[in-house]
Amino acid sequence: MEVLYRKWRPQTLADVVGQDHVTHTLLNALKMGRVAHAYLFCGPRGTGKTSTGRILAKAVNCTDGGEGEPCNQCTLCREITEGRAMDVMEIDAASNRGIDEIRELRERVRFSPSSARYKVYIIDEVHMLTEPAANALLKTLEEPPPQVMFVLATTEAHKVPLTILSRCQRFDFRRIPLDATVSRLARIAGGEGINIDEASLRLIARSATGSMRDAINLLEQLSAQYGNDISLNQVRAILGITEDVRARELVKHIVNGDIPAGLHTINSVNQDGIDLRQFNRELVEYLRGLLLIKAGAGEATELPAEALPEMLELAEMASMPQLSGAVRLFRAVEMEFDGFSPLPLELALVECALPSDRSATLEKLERATEPMPESRGEAAQPAPSQRKPPGRVKPAGVEPSAQENTKPTAKVEEEKEAPAAAEPTAAVANDEPASPLEPAGAEAPQVGEVEATPPPTHDETATSSEVERVRARWKEVVAAAKGMGSRGNLDALLRSACEPIDVKGDTIVLGFYYDFHKEKIEDPKYRTMVEAKVLEIFGKPYKIRCQLTERKTGQRGHVVDAALRMGATIIDDEEEIPNE
Repeated sequence: MEVLYRKWRPQTLADVVGQDHVTHTLLNALKMGRVAHAYLFCGPRGTGKTSTGRILAKAVNCTDGGEGEPCNQCTLCREITEGRAMDVMEIDAASNRGIDEIRELRERVRFSPSSARYKVYIIDEVHMLTEPAANALLKTLEEPPPQVMFVLATTEAHKVPLTILSRCQRFDFRRIPLDATVSRLARIAGGEGINIDEASLRLIARSATGSMRDAINLLEQLSAQYGNDISLNQVRAILGITEDVRARELVKHIVNGDIPAGLHTINSVNQDGIDLRQFNRELVEYLRGLLLIKAGAGEATELPAEALPEMLELAEMASMPQLSGAVRLFRAVEMEFDGFSPLPLELALVECALPSDRSATLEKLERATEPMPESRGEAAQPAPSQRKPPGRVKPAGVEPSAQENTKPTAKVEEEKEAPAAAEPTAAVANDEPASPLEPAGAEAPQVGEVEATPPPTHDETATSSEVERVRARWKEVVAAAKGMGSRGNLDALLRSACEPIDVKGDTIVLGFYYDFHKEKIEDPKYRTMVEAKVLEIFGKPYKIRCQLTERKTGQRGHVVDAALRMGATIIDDEEEIPNE
């Protein structure tokens, strides 16, 4: 028995739903006889990439077609539709990704087609090819025999090598619009004798998120479970959509800032065994509707019409920053949800309901308790002792300048406390010279003053703090690189064989103890991976430069440390190891 998505697969370019920008271009190329030898179809799953490849194969080989479309009646069209054509081959690159398979393909393309005008190779998920296999395909892809055409399909175009991209005509398939999906589902349901209303079809289409294949599979699953008469409640049940009124209640508590009531609602949902992940999705959808109404775009909402009066009232009570912050916070919950603990929902609720001034207070407290502010990935700020050089404390009674009035509150308070902290030192200085080299007649520094020393330059301070910031979070970069590289050992190359030793502008200088590790990271492939992870951790596009450096005195490798823990004794060491 044939599944519905294969039974209702489009057979002409006109049947392809939601991809007019692709089908119109291909149709014109077929009419003018200017078909390319290689195409790359990119886009989300279930949007018609391989189906369009099959239609293209029929169109270039059809003997009776007109206006560029295949006739679907001639022998070749029927063979291709039924998957029996010897000259049209579909290859799954996910399971045939090695160089041996590509070499075999290169041997076969030399032979002329058996019955068709063109041999067409449809390679699905082409980004899964190994690097040697992709390189082996390049020459054939660039200059194939005149009777050969390639159609490459992928859901991840960014993983396709640029050398392959440059040899193909690229078409980007889009997610299929909601209305187009509903229309297609209605046509299939009518053809299969399934009774289902438009509201149910719209819910199926929304759950499929632009994938026609997923939408048709859901329709078939519903038909298999409930028969040919499908109701809206049955669709909600199979999709796990609760339509729980407590989602709207929770939004009210968020808008009103009622944290206890909101926590009670979340825990009642959890105790009733409702899927918290699905509950959160409904909550985000409702918040999104409020945000659209607040922004004056209420017609874009897809929520029931009976809910609009209540939403209008809530939108009037809430502010735009409050709603946008709530959508952002609860949307982020989706990525950290384990589906069982209500804690992510509770934390998001508390953060949403806090007044803006209390949120700012919490942020200040978090910054004050962090041991190293630079590790947050923000622009490094000089330490308080660096921001105010020694010897520049103003005497009492002198009004601060306008520029000093703009200093942060924490800095002003530190300056107020500085005289008291320096008082003991100043008292000693009044009795005797601060230094044996100080002239006898030199004036001792006053109470609250510090002996003037040249302040560090801005570049030195910024560079020093930047290096410390990078060193403090380097373990995060190493952890993020775990499993990367050709053998998955990129983190091992970074962990014990190198360290950040300098930051020059937008470049991090890594010092390596051994030339082997240095050469590995200097390889463009590995360097690009490291730079990507550095960007991910620090939020800044640093470049990586490598140089050899000596290991610090007393620093031992992890192998030596492990041996010492097992009872070994060091009998000879070229380096001096300090007493522990």
